[in-house]
Amino acid sequence: MTETVLLAGFDAGQTHTTCRLALRRSDGSLQVLAEGEGPGVSHLAAAAGEELFSAALTISLERARAAATHTGEGLALSSSLQAAAVGASGIEQGSAVQQLGTALAAAALGLPLQRVLVSGDERTALHGAFGGRAGIVVISGTGCIALGRNAQGEEHRCGGWGWLLDRSGSACDIGRDALSLSLEMADGRRPDSGLRSSLWAALEDGPMTPQRIKAMVVEAGFGAAGFARLAPAVNALAEAEDPHAIEVMERSALGLVELVAGVARTLGLEDGEVCGMGGALGHLSRLSKAYQRRLKLVLPQARLVHPRGDACHGALQLACHLLEQESGAQLRLR
Repeated sequence: MTETVLLAGFDAGQTHTTCRLALRRSDGSLQVLAEGEGPGVSHLAAAAGEELFSAALTISLERARAAATHTGEGLALSSSLQAAAVGASGIEQGSAVQQLGTALAAAALGLPLQRVLVSGDERTALHGAFGGRAGIVVISGTGCIALGRNAQGEEHRCGGWGWLLDRSGSACDIGRDALSLSLEMADGRRPDSGLRSSLWAALEDGPMTPQRIKAMVVEAGFGAAGFARLAPAVNALAEAEDPHAIEVMERSALGLVELVAGVARTLGLEDGEVCGMGGALGHLSRLSKAYQRRLKLVLPQARLVHPRGDACHGALQLACHLLEQESGAQLRLR
């Protein structure tokens, strides 16, 4: 391709969605124009999942366009959007959910199907972190997953099976496990400590009892995000040397390391580069420190690196690839 084209890369999370607009120049480089944030998404099969997904894309795109106009990049938006890639949790490769997400994104963004890619956010994170090179990303946010790619182009993933099945080191795991410990304290299975009172106060819903907590966690609006909101309180307790909180954080750190080790051994990347990402690893200091310490013990030759770019950057790269593939197909037809 020789012309300058407008691309969008989306990072669609459970709390918010980020859209990044960029121009792809004739030399293949990207000029970022602006970003916009919209609401979060849920699994497409969940109640109102399709509506939330479409709204997240359209709102974040509108806000990115508005931000570009405000910063003086309005002239760059005179051309229409040419391609887009979306990374969202819960999108499995080759699944009916991926097909549905692609159709919804194409309709929301006004693009043909072949100009849209919807994939798991772990893939946009991997491309953003390594730019197509070999490496492993482990993402710990509300949920957690690890994905790697070796020099032969083979990919393997560990985790990411959803909060009802995974116990691998996410913010949800931390909050759920700590809350479970607090109930063991309340019914006499463990000695009481400051963990119980701190967590119950963090629920911010009036005086707590075990019975009320039991009812609360099965309410439709609680779910993984409800447990994850407790993780900062657990981290603060661990930093204050609460032994029960430390126990939870160490177990979660080990779960993350096991994800990385599973990917590394499958792809032959025991001495490869590993990039940790996500809000839990980024903001929960005790989890991050325990994860790094344990990773050195399990994979001593692995190298911890910072990402070259984030998930939105990876999505923009994947959008570029869509156009390159289309151009290649057109050349072959000639």
